[in-house]
Amino acid sequence: MAVMTVVSGVGLLADDRILAGAAIWAKPFKFAISFVVYALGLAWMLTLVTRGRRTGWWAGTVVALTGLAEMVIITGQVVRGKRSHFNVATHLDALLFRIMGVSVAFLWAAMLLIAILLLRARIADRASAAAIRAGVFLALAGAGLGFLMTLPTPGQRAADRHGTADVIGAHTVGAPDGGPSMPLTGWSTTGGDLRIPHFVGMHALQVLPLFLLALAALATHVPRLRDPRVRLRLVLVASGAYAALIALVLWQALRGQPLIHPDGATLACAALTALSTAAGAYAALRRPPRTDAARPGSGTPDRAAEAVPSGR
Repeated sequence: MAVMTVVSGVGLLADDRILAGAAIWAKPFKFAISFVVYALGLAWMLTLVTRGRRTGWWAGTVVALTGLAEMVIITGQVVRGKRSHFNVATHLDALLFRIMGVSVAFLWAAMLLIAILLLRARIADRASAAAIRAGVFLALAGAGLGFLMTLPTPGQRAADRHGTADVIGAHTVGAPDGGPSMPLTGWSTTGGDLRIPHFVGMHALQVLPLFLLALAALATHVPRLRDPRVRLRLVLVASGAYAALIALVLWQALRGQPLIHPDGATLACAALTALSTAAGAYAALRRPPRTDAARPGSGTPDRAAEAVPSGR
């Protein structure tokens, strides 16, 4: 995938063809970068598996091979000047799209197996275990959301009944694919885009562990973060917030609403999510109340007092 990032980057510079409203090499370029990030996170997580390591190795190999199969088809269709996704214009195009669908199903099943192995893994640090497991399961949910893009639109169903459909499925809701889009991501600016929740969900695999690493780095300057219980609570808050974000952008896309043009309902839900996250973070950072046994004059000295020399 790292090699394909370079190859497709050269293609973006050297090939000026446009397909479905975007540079023809944009799709393999974005997929290659996404797979690089995804594979690095997954490879690290596989090192944490303590039970069924050989099963984990095979599951990781399935992820690698299915990702490779998808990239081969995407790149081959680019060379032919054809769409890779949703293309049923010819028997060959339809066959390639079906192969991609099967490969994604195998990839998802392998990820589910890895998630189960991580659930059974003995990870000493509870915050690390929570970040890794939440990241894997949210990534599974995000990958599963890709299925929504394969469903035909009403117009496509009508064309399919008459045998005239060239495309089955779409990533844009409420507007045709290939319309005005955001720079770099290519997400629609005129309708909802199902690629957004798919992307956000899949990359929980990296975001939540990176969040935990950031907490560990800040702990050198923020003593409160040195408490493993505090880090665990913050990871749980972040996981809930990330799940809410996936649900929010999915809801927005299904209503045919562009990401950059939210309505009042979307803004209200976003504000509620932000406030809930802030309240959860505040509660996670609060110091627990001292127990009666640890209070001065309670008859039982606390540990800090025990550590102070008596002066005798």
